[in-house]
Amino acid sequence: MKAQDLIYQWNQMRSQIIQAQVAPALVLIGIFVLAAIGAFENASDGAKYLTIGVAAATGILAIISQYAAVREGEALIIDIRAASEQNALTKKIADSRGLLSLSAIAIVGIGIATFALVVWAVLG
Repeated sequence: MKAQDLIYQWNQMRSQIIQAQVAPALVLIGIFVLAAIGAFENASDGAKYLTIGVAAATGILAIISQYAAVREGEALIIDIRAASEQNALTKKIADSRGLLSLSAIAIVGIGIATFALVVWAVLG
């Protein structure tokens, strides 16, 4: 495969990671607003647990999607290294393996920390 085609695929992987963050961000914004106005203080336990469950499901699905894109990106890096017509951009992308690994760790770590904060905000 040509380096140009691989760069296009690389950008697609990056877009997938970004797009996978949109829905969970909207859910978190909604939870944040409700917590900020004190909506959970008088809410039933069922409503609180439902909120936590929706946040968990949305977050888990986003983490899976983001992690899959990172793994596919790692495979793409191998192909980019072997591509013909190497240029400065392809070489820089090929050196991004460490950043992808760091991204995978950050995705999981930040997801867990954010969920803990959601539980705290909802349950008080």
